[in-house]
Amino acid sequence: MIRRKHVQRSVFEVLLPDGDKLWDPVLRRIDEVLEDEDLVDLVVEALGRRRPGSRRRGRPGTPAEVALRMLVLKHLYDWSFDECEREVRGSLVYRAFCRIDCERVPDAKTLIRLSQTLGRDVLKKILDRLVGIARERRIVRGRVLRVDTTVVETNIHYPTDSGLLADGVRVLTRNLKKLQAEVGKTVITIRDRTRAMGKRAFQLAMRRRTEDVEQKKAQLQKLYRGALRVTAAVVGEAKRAVAAVRGRVRGTVVAIVKEIEKTVELVRRVQAQTRARVFRGDTHHPGKVLSLFEPATEAIRKGKASKPTEFGKLVKIQEAEGHIVTDYEVCPSRVPDLKLWEPSLRKHQHLLGKAPHLATADAGFSSAANEKIAKELGVRRVVLPTATHTTKGRTRQRWFRRALRWRTGCEGRISILKRRYGLRRCRYRGMPGMERCVGFGVIASNLWVLGRAEA
Repeated sequence: MIRRKHVQRSVFEVLLPDGDKLWDPVLRRIDEVLEDEDLVDLVVEALGRRRPGSRRRGRPGTPAEVALRMLVLKHLYDWSFDECEREVRGSLVYRAFCRIDCERVPDAKTLIRLSQTLGRDVLKKILDRLVGIARERRIVRGRVLRVDTTVVETNIHYPTDSGLLADGVRVLTRNLKKLQAEVGKTVITIRDRTRAMGKRAFQLAMRRRTEDVEQKKAQLQKLYRGALRVTAAVVGEAKRAVAAVRGRVRGTVVAIVKEIEKTVELVRRVQAQTRARVFRGDTHHPGKVLSLFEPATEAIRKGKASKPTEFGKLVKIQEAEGHIVTDYEVCPSRVPDLKLWEPSLRKHQHLLGKAPHLATADAGFSSAANEKIAKELGVRRVVLPTATHTTKGRTRQRWFRRALRWRTGCEGRISILKRRYGLRRCRYRGMPGMERCVGFGVIASNLWVLGRAEA
């Protein structure tokens, strides 16, 4: 059953008459922002969609207000779910902030399930409401806009063909053992080849270095043939096991069979890309798999000297004045920065009711077509410098140089999002998890800005 909030006296009223002095001033102002009823309504609506009758039936669940505040607190301080549970349980201030007081603190597993309920659409609406609050407080007026992109990495190890083959063998063997435990050893028989695969992966990692190119290539191909042979044997075993239980699938066996079929498909793609690279020299094989656990991961080059290739998803961040992030977008697949310019302008216009007076981005967004689009939408000053900043002589004008300096602040905002709010590496799984990671990080950043604005 859905509840909005706990109904009881505050723990500060009972135990600490002067407990308000324990509060951090910024956290107190964030607390005031989260008292907005529209924000709680969004969470109530999302929780009500979990089950058909959850609004009317069942035991009382975690109140929407508590769920929102605990998840916000988790991302404000970049805690894990276990850390969030432990910190809130042991702090009177955090109990009061989360509106828990003397009630039971939701455990980490409950928080995980609650976070999965708040998907992309809910987080976007929460962000829009926070932008509305910033506008009401005149922190944001919509006169300026800056846009940039970054990469949020997925939680994977560095992808190598041998490592991916070893992962496939290990995961398939583990799931086959689960399936065997469910249906019995008389139905399917399996052979554990994880040790043999591990030895071959170690040999590939520690192979003898040689200056002779042909000898090096022959050595590499010989080792990979052994690894592919072991992988093919495990894949064949998995196919036979699935075929053997096809007519008697029931209960938990269904989920195990689906997981095996999904893994087999990914492993076959890994086998194909390994053969293409090692035996044919094709390093640009289409549909490349970089992780069996996060198959949506992409290899993205942003031109960084310290990290030439990043493995994750491309994320667009757009910001108005006052350090308020007005919108974000997790791109399902890599797109050129050029294509993100017009949607950013239209989103700004939709949120703030007018086109910005000044719109700027880095050289990746620069094109004559994008400048024309911005002018047609009503932007008076467009600053999209080329790589050499040769933009029709405008670089000498004071407003242009000032806009360039202001644009670089977007790099600082992205750095803060990564260092403080968890966007360096996404700990959630899948594309929905990436959406939640970025959404909560942006919301936490905006709340901190709103909390400091009145300080």
